[in-house]
Amino acid sequence: MRESIREKIRLARRVVGEIFYGMVLHDMVLGLRRQRGEVERLFALILFGDMIGLPILPPYYTLRLLPYVMPALHRWKRSLLRERDLTDLAELIEAVD
Repeated sequence: MRESIREKIRLARRVVGEIFYGMVLHDMVLGLRRQRGEVERLFALILFGDMIGLPILPPYYTLRLLPYVMPALHRWKRSLLRERDLTDLAELIEAVD
């Protein structure tokens, strides 16, 4: 009987925590993830810009940092080659304001 009450209290606490997270923190977490993705894309562009014709860093530094960026390189290429929509531009304009 006590275990059942404890489980119900634990479940109620979890539900309240998830509701609070959704109301207060979810938008902020999404915004931070979006910003992190933009910073990672910019970092990859600075490192591997010579792949698309923008040599920014000398190849020595690019080769030194290659093992650390290798897991994200495929994702960066995919995001760079992704077709853009007008709604993507609207998000960028809203982010500037």
